[in-house]
Amino acid sequence: MVQFHEHVITELLEDINGGLVVLSSGLSLSKLVSSLLLLHTHSEGTLLILSPSSATLRSRITFNLKTLNPQFTQIPSEITAELPAHHRHSLYSSGNIFFITPRILIVDLLTNKIPTSMISGIIILNAHSLSETSTEAFIIRIYRSLNRGGYVRAFSDKPHAMVSGFAKAERTMKFLHVRRLHLWPRFQVYVSQELERDPPEVVDIRVPMSRYMVGIQKAIVEVMDACLKEMRKTNKVDVEDLTVENGLFKSFDEIVRRQLDPIWHTLGKKTKQLVSDLKTLRKLLDYLVRYDAVTYLKYLDTLRVSESFRSVWLFAEASYKVFDFAKKRVYHLVRSDGTKVSEVNKSAKNKKRKVKEDNKDSEEADDGTSSSSNAGLVLEEVLEEAPKWKVLREILEEIEEERQRQGRLTEELLAEGKDTDNGIVLVACKDERSCLQIEECIFKSPQKVMSEEWKKYLLSKVQLRDIVHKKKKPKDPKGFGILDGVTPIAPAQNAETSSISKQEHDALLAAASGLRGLAENDFEDPPQPDLGGRGRGKGKRKVGNKKGPVINDVSEVQSGSREASTSYKAETSVDNMVLRKHKNPDTTTANANAKPLPPVQFYALESDQPILDILKPSIVIVYHPDVAFVREIEVYKAENPSKKLKVYFLFYEDSTEVQKFEASIRRENGAFESLIRQKSMMMIPVDQGGHCLGMNSTFESDLSTSQNSMTRRAGGRKEVDKEMQVIVDMREFMSSLPNVLHQKGMRIIPVTLEVGDYILSPLICVERKSIQDLFMSFTSGRLYHQVETMVRYYRIPVLLIEFSQDKSFSFQSASDIGDDVTPNNIISKLSLLALHFPRLRIIWSRSLHATAEIFAALKANQDEPDETKAMRVGVPSEEGIVENDVRAENYNTSAVEFLRRLPGVTDSNYRAIMDGCKSLAELALLPLEKLAELMGGHKAARTLREFLDAKYPTLL
Repeated sequence: MVQFHEHVITELLEDINGGLVVLSSGLSLSKLVSSLLLLHTHSEGTLLILSPSSATLRSRITFNLKTLNPQFTQIPSEITAELPAHHRHSLYSSGNIFFITPRILIVDLLTNKIPTSMISGIIILNAHSLSETSTEAFIIRIYRSLNRGGYVRAFSDKPHAMVSGFAKAERTMKFLHVRRLHLWPRFQVYVSQELERDPPEVVDIRVPMSRYMVGIQKAIVEVMDACLKEMRKTNKVDVEDLTVENGLFKSFDEIVRRQLDPIWHTLGKKTKQLVSDLKTLRKLLDYLVRYDAVTYLKYLDTLRVSESFRSVWLFAEASYKVFDFAKKRVYHLVRSDGTKVSEVNKSAKNKKRKVKEDNKDSEEADDGTSSSSNAGLVLEEVLEEAPKWKVLREILEEIEEERQRQGRLTEELLAEGKDTDNGIVLVACKDERSCLQIEECIFKSPQKVMSEEWKKYLLSKVQLRDIVHKKKKPKDPKGFGILDGVTPIAPAQNAETSSISKQEHDALLAAASGLRGLAENDFEDPPQPDLGGRGRGKGKRKVGNKKGPVINDVSEVQSGSREASTSYKAETSVDNMVLRKHKNPDTTTANANAKPLPPVQFYALESDQPILDILKPSIVIVYHPDVAFVREIEVYKAENPSKKLKVYFLFYEDSTEVQKFEASIRRENGAFESLIRQKSMMMIPVDQGGHCLGMNSTFESDLSTSQNSMTRRAGGRKEVDKEMQVIVDMREFMSSLPNVLHQKGMRIIPVTLEVGDYILSPLICVERKSIQDLFMSFTSGRLYHQVETMVRYYRIPVLLIEFSQDKSFSFQSASDIGDDVTPNNIISKLSLLALHFPRLRIIWSRSLHATAEIFAALKANQDEPDETKAMRVGVPSEEGIVENDVRAENYNTSAVEFLRRLPGVTDSNYRAIMDGCKSLAELALLPLEKLAELMGGHKAARTLREFLDAKYPTLL
């Protein structure tokens, strides 16, 4: 346990009321919480931990509890909805530690199934994601009202999320009812002193990107800057946020959408598309340094098809460079005599589109020339490798050479069981796909990996062509993947088509068709031409520790197949995580010049597992730099000061990868500086008992004092208001509306309802739909069934359409409404629903608080609902009888459904038939004249009579 964790826990324990802790990312929040849980005893009472949204944090806390104290018996289990109520009650009274979901806890609090006096406290692990209307705030408000002596301890390791919005930290403290804010940034004195006392040996390796990678990055940044300039012209977004540096982070999308959501319905198509384009460009920058050249080209081909009709960035001046350089990293066209094809289409792509007549003439000219010259074009494969692959190989070879010089072989270390240097090398990558590909590069060779990706790319072209040829009229090219001119395209796209692109596509198909007939073993690796990037393996290396040895460049490493030569074969599985370790290849296939490599483990950063504590590596290679993982390495070294640890950082020189890493550190420091200023000016009101006032105090005061109270009315005496009750379905506690209703002073009764979501009175039943849920319910047909059951059992069925408060109060923007009325339009579906159920009332609500006011108005002159009756509605008894079913009481429901399916019976005449005859047997005996009278015509009567009198076919 690091010492600054002890300081955090000491500060938390000083205030019995609890507090809010904000840590820098990567400072082992799970270990801090685990150390705090170890101090809990049975005598204090039961401790509840609200389950975080990610299961990895819960698993890390459990792992750390077992690691820190193997004798600790109170390993927290999880309380879920599958446990019966009496079992949950016994767990609440046990005095142990439990994880629990917010939905189960709030329901048990409202139904008084929790002995709150025996709950010592509540721990919240994701304070940055809470709001005044969240279920967690609802839980704390009720818990505080029932147990004044309990504590609430909230944690967050996302400081930048704690400064989003106005006074986010102060508002969070108010609805959590805590008075202390604990800030622990990386630059805090205790933290920095401990982490820098005995730092690991750091080697910073700057790998230069290839010429084409630099060109792609420069072009993407230019396009992104152009899109940001277009966004600034709208005057609807804060200009300070619109920078390329901010555009590198995922939170940029949230910042822009947060500002544009209230006016989203007033924006034009171009502005909306710019928001989407910025997200796409950020992915392109990220994928450039993460994936190989063939995968990157495949992704670009997919973007060209899926976004070509509506995208803005594709028409930017520098966008063609992205596609052109991406192709040159993989292949280029040459004539059969070896001369390169003149790049005629490069200048053509730079020019603006011509008029339609010029386009037709140019297309005819292209068609005339392509057939004669197409036969002479062939593909020359380039298959540029990622520059980091070669550097990684050199580092691993260098590590093994140094170990052999020192005489510490892997087998001896494993046999002795030493913990100081176990010989494990950990390579940390961004995702699982990168881990698999880098493992193949070491296990096989970079050339073989690129050749396999190239084969997959070509075969996908052939498969796509076969799919397109099977379709006679391909209407929608979306979703097929890489088309690039395969299908007949629109006239707007024909302007870009040239003879070179047609020849290029034909050459790709020819290469793919030839590849299809080759056997797997006969495939030869393509030659690797010199593209000016041969020297990329010699990265600039900066040694962070002066005592460490300077790494020598390995310049004469052969570029052929290099295979690993270790026999360390194992797979470690922890919490559904498989740590990949490269195995010993076949000795017959290994290259004679290949150098031995150490045992290597690959770890995906997105899996978020305690990998350092599990493996305890002696060397860590950070292939994709990440600030949180760097901090984890620092904490790991501080916990093990005697262990030798060497860390390699691989950066692409002058890349957005470096810029993003440095910007994330600056952004976090800026967030903490803002929180420190807020803390110095924070004003938290307290009541007589010293407890922080909740956000609901204003609502309670509004409810307690009647509006416009007049002294003429009984001397200003306040009338005793009856307590409003609302029956709420259990599934509705995933939303924030029950919280807001409780803030308004209504009593919430959670039950399981078969019909409706909210029961306001014996007559009023409400089905609540958010905008997204409304569209999905119409698509699946679920809404029709829900409204049908409400109409059957309640006199006033209500469909509540609820909008989000921070989004526009507009069902559809003007640009989405077409000139023609189509049945697929959402307005058409709502109109049909209202026509089919005339008694259905549709209510439009601006926000959660507007919904609460509407509910209060609807309940003004209504009786309170009965909980037992509401639970029985729609539920058949043992005899199969459903209470309060209007149709079931007056008619045989099954017979009515059978009648409506008979030939000639329609929605306009089936009620008259039911009034004219009592049963289906009587209907079968009615004469034709009587049937014509009931059904409104002889044609429908004859159709039904012929069906009833038809002979039953028999088998001879």
